[in-house]
Amino acid sequence: MGAFTATTEHPVGDVGPVAADGLPVRGAAPARPRPSAAPVASDAVLAVDIGGTKMEAGVVDAAGRIVERSRTATPSSTDPDEVFDALSTIVSEVLDRTTVVPTTCGVGCGGPMAPGGETVSPLNIPGWRGFPLRARLADLVGLPVSVDNDAKALALGEGWLGAARGHGDYLAMVVSTGVGGGIVLDGRLLDGTGGNAGHIGHVVVEPDGRACACGGRGCLEAEVSGTAIAAVTGRPAAEADLAMRTRCGTLVGRAVASVANLLDLQLAVVAGSVALGYGQDFFGAAQDEIELRCGLEFARPTRILPGGLGADGPLTGAAAVARHRTAVGEYGVR
Repeated sequence: MGAFTATTEHPVGDVGPVAADGLPVRGAAPARPRPSAAPVASDAVLAVDIGGTKMEAGVVDAAGRIVERSRTATPSSTDPDEVFDALSTIVSEVLDRTTVVPTTCGVGCGGPMAPGGETVSPLNIPGWRGFPLRARLADLVGLPVSVDNDAKALALGEGWLGAARGHGDYLAMVVSTGVGGGIVLDGRLLDGTGGNAGHIGHVVVEPDGRACACGGRGCLEAEVSGTAIAAVTGRPAAEADLAMRTRCGTLVGRAVASVANLLDLQLAVVAGSVALGYGQDFFGAAQDEIELRCGLEFARPTRILPGGLGADGPLTGAAAVARHRTAVGEYGVR
């Protein structure tokens, strides 16, 4: 069984601290003093992360350092403009404060979505159904904007600076308010027809399991997300007992094993408040299940590891989206 190595920071938001699991982030992050120096041009990215519990914006420099950031709770409103207004507030705060001028904008957002984030319909943001996110952000910030699924963004970030650095084949997952994933195969991020490839949260792990928001039943997200755990136990996911923590790890390991057997990859990197919060109970059970289910010789070495980006994962991943889309020239930007 692989050893669990804890991150040095408490995770933040949907890829970090307990989110819908019981301790939502409320309000913007503490503001830094307004800089007196004039902003300077750079290769930095305006990074935006949008999840069901919190939204965060920041400026990430070319080395991956976050030089400015702000966050707020995601409104539960069904009014799409109210949700976007909350996002535009923190984006404007970051742009007003930064001394490093970003030249492009990268976004990680919950899915599903149309290619390039032209429209987004996150399952855990009821106010956005077919919302034209990319165009609205481009109008707001006046920069080229690239949008991708937040878990695919994390996959890019983990490959750039995190636990998957140096690997050309891996699965990255977020197990938090919801469950998402991104797959890198042969050194290439998989997109799929509509840009939604890697959505491991809707792999069926319990055929007779709970109803899922997607319309299916027994999906991984319906069984192990923070939202699902709270619904089953009647308590915040952070208060789950050992049996629930272990069960979540087992079901995630089952899904990872299916992907490893299908795609011939041997590494899964997992972040999110549920996974990182449950620690060894989760990762140990997941590794045990992988070893039980991966009987093919090429899949037997498969390992599951905690994400290596800690609290910076969402913004690092969003910045990586802009870097990646600029490099590969996919999904036209404005």
